[in-house]
Parts: sequence; structure tokens; C-alpha cells
Amino acid sequence: MNTSVLIAAITAALTPKSGFVPRGIVSVCADLSTPDVKALVDNLQQAFAAFKEEHTRQLEAVKAGVPASDITAKVEKIDEHVAELQKAVDDANVKMAAMQMGAGANAVRDAQYTEAFNVHVKRGEVSASLNKGAAPEGGYLTPIEWDRTITDKLVLISPMRQICRVQQVSNAGFSKLFNMRGTASGWVGETESRKDTNTAQFQSLAFNSGEIYANPAATQQILDDSLIDLQTWLADEVYTELAKQEGRAFIAGDGANKPTGILQYVEGRPDQAKHPFGPIRAVASGAAGAITSDSIIDLIYDLPSAFTGNARFTMNRNTQRAVRKLKDGHGNYLWQPSYVAGQPATIAGYPLTEMPDMPDIKDGETPILFGDFVQSYLIIDRVGIRLLRDPYTNKPYVMFYTTKRVGGGLLNPEPMRAMKVGKEKA
Repeated sequence: MNTSVLIAAITAALTPKSGFVPRGIVSVCADLSTPDVKALVDNLQQAFAAFKEEHTRQLEAVKAGVPASDITAKVEKIDEHVAELQKAVDDANVKMAAMQMGAGANAVRDAQYTEAFNVHVKRGEVSASLNKGAAPEGGYLTPIEWDRTITDKLVLISPMRQICRVQQVSNAGFSKLFNMRGTASGWVGETESRKDTNTAQFQSLAFNSGEIYANPAATQQILDDSLIDLQTWLADEVYTELAKQEGRAFIAGDGANKPTGILQYVEGRPDQAKHPFGPIRAVASGAAGAITSDSIIDLIYDLPSAFTGNARFTMNRNTQRAVRKLKDGHGNYLWQPSYVAGQPATIAGYPLTEMPDMPDIKDGETPILFGDFVQSYLIIDRVGIRLLRDPYTNKPYVMFYTTKRVGGGLLNPEPMRAMKVGKEKA
């Protein structure tokens, strides 16, 4: 295999040029209905084959004690292309899934209220039909289809929303009761008396929430444009900022006016004793400042088999770079790219979700989570997004102060395991 030719081809696919429609990432993002998704997966397969070939040469050179700097540079370059191609495939998969889930979801539920809201956003006018959406804290609740558009956009770029359970609530707070399994039982004969048994005990856990906001601006001239799609415009202006804020909170939030992040519940972290069922168990990586292939296998087998059916790995891009070079005892790479459109990359056969807000590999950090996120973490969405129109603060711009209440916390620690870097987990 001529890896230099392959690298040049992949680079060309990833670099837009004037005068033609590029194949690969750019074209896939532009139109997911084209055959380019399959072409992108094929390119990914070829790039990973080249990576394995060059990485093997690199390891052989190191063992032989010969200079390997050129090979190492080539390995790193191919590795970057593999990461970019896999990220493009993952993005395409999410967009296809979002389109399937959102089909027909944007139908207008209350045409009268939506029209009144559109007039208010454009000109600041308030009608009787809009008053029913007035929020006590100020502003107006956006129409249902606007809320759905923004939420759908959040799913596209917020990885935790893609893999965790999401619960909508009508109040600001949310708590859940947990059965501490105190009910006793026993064996008796047909005519024997039944002794009294212990009654089940319950404990409650409150899920912290907070208010995230965005404050996009527009000129009155833009708002007066009769062709502007206000629903799409507002969603595009708001969702990226909200997603960045909540994404960090779902992973490492301290619970102060925000969700409590899942990493806070790991053994040794501040909220390890907060959940009635205890902390998320940690597995040591077995090496100082590094992750080993054996520790990946240990992490998988430390999770009870009852939870492995829907289990997946999460880690950031830097951690993936290290894991991509790990092999099992038979010389097979643990990381494998997507083989078909719609399927993610895998580690030891389990799907992988890239999570940008996960920490890097460092002693004492937990850069990898493995488990069933649907059963482990709960995201709380308060129904309704509020919008306050402000034409006065920053004239000639009209500001749209948009707020959303979001919470989150550990639902159950048992279906989740964390990789803690170091020879010992503590």
C-alpha cells in the first residue's frame, strides 16, 4: 500500500478547493443523502489500514533500536486523518438520526400563539393571545415548535443528550425516590404462619438544575425582512452557546446553579457519597500517566454483564489518539473504525462516543467512562424556553435574552465504570 498517495488523497478530500465539489467531509455535511457517506467510510477504512501498517513499522523500528522519527511523523499524520474522517462519519450518523427523530415534529401546535409571538419578536407588539405565554420571571414562552427546534439542535452537538435519558418536567426542581431494597423474604410451608418482614426503605435524591442563557442580537431591518424564518434564526443563534454550557456541566458540573456532572460521582470525587447506591466504581489504568490495553479489558469486565448490552465508551479526542494504538494479546487493535454508515467506531467491540469535555490522560484523572448511560445519567429539561425582547440596552440592535432551565445528575451508579489513571485507583 502506498501510504504517501493515500495521505495525499485523504488530504485532498478534506480540503475544499474552488471550482469543484469536494468528496468526503465537506460534501457529506452538505448533503447526507448523497453516496459520499459510504465513500467517507471507505476512505476511513483505507486510512486505518495505512495507520496499522505504519504503526507496526514504527514499533519494529523501536524494538530494533533504529531511528524511527520519520515513521513516527507519518503515523501521527495518518492518525490525524483517521480521527478527522471518523469524526465526520460520527457527525453524519448523528444528523441522520436527528432527521429521523424529528420527522414531522415541527408542525405548528398553536398557530394563533405562534403568529402573535412572531409579531412580538419582529416589532415588539403584544396581543391578547400572547399574554397566555407570559412568564412570571419575565419574557414569553416560545412556541412549542420553536422549543423543539432548539432542543433538536442541542442534540446534534451535545453528546450527553444523544446517549443519556432525558426527562421533561414542568417545575424547576426534580427528585427521585430510590428503593434501598430492605424488604425481607423467606421460605414457608403451605400451612405455616408467616412472620413479619422488614419494610422497604426509601431515600430521595434531588437533581440540581440551573438556568443557561444566550443573548443574540439582530438589527430591526433584519427582523423586518418578511422572508426571515424566525424559528430557524433563533435556534441557530442560541443552540450552540447553550450546548457548550450544558455539555461541560453534564460531565463535570459542581451542582452550583447547574447540573451535577457524572464525573463528580466517581470514587474519590466530591459527590461520591451523594447517591443512595454509592459512587461510580473506578478501575485503575495500571500505569502512571498512561492507559494500557489490559486496563481497557479490566474496565469492561468490571461492569456486570447485565449492563453491557447497551454499554459504550466515552472519551475525548486526545484519549482516543492513545487508545487507537493499543492492541490485545493477539496483536489486534482495540479501536476499530466505522464499517458502515450509521455505526460508530468501537473499542473491543463496544461503541465509542467522543466527549470533548472529558479530561485528558493524567494521573488521578478519569478520562474514560464505560457503561450504560441511559440507565446511569438523567438530564432534566424544564418544559419551555423563555425569550425577553430588549430593544433598549444596545441600540440600534434588538437583543433576545433567551433562557432555559436544565438539570442533571446520577440516576444509578451500578451500570457505569470509570477509568482512573494511575497504578492504583485511589
